[in-house]
Amino acid sequence: MLPIGEQQLRGAFVNASRKETSLIQIPDRLDEIDWASLDFLGWRDQKLPRRAYAVIPTLDGDLVGVLFQQAEAAPRARAQCSWCQDVQLPNDVVFLSAKRAGPAGRKGDTIGTLVCERFQCSKNVRTLPVLAYEGYDREAARDRRIDELRLRAAEFAGAVTRP
Repeated sequence: MLPIGEQQLRGAFVNASRKETSLIQIPDRLDEIDWASLDFLGWRDQKLPRRAYAVIPTLDGDLVGVLFQQAEAAPRARAQCSWCQDVQLPNDVVFLSAKRAGPAGRKGDTIGTLVCERFQCSKNVRTLPVLAYEGYDREAARDRRIDELRLRAAEFAGAVTRP
């Protein structure tokens, strides 16, 4: 992911009102983030614990910002993240919903997904997978997982923006 500034972050949100966008708590120290190891930027709101945000690059190179609301109920069983699909998750997975952009969102349409609670997906897919069999190319498997994460996150961002 390419480095982005606060103004570009705020301008990327497609499913938030101007007031909501102005109240978004931008992560501290944007200049210290290791952008090369991120496929998207996701963070939790420090003041509103059930609110989360993600800025996702589309396949065209545009940025789509999504405002999420976490469900009050937690999954009953250990859930798998829909984005990184890591089977050895070191973290919890939560259900996040997002209003759709435009008229659909204004009338209450939402879309949801199961995602790592603290958006650790980029880190999870960069961990070398276990050796499945002799001759298994672990680096190629890791690269494939990174590509698939980017694709799934971009598809979700596209679903938020579609009517």
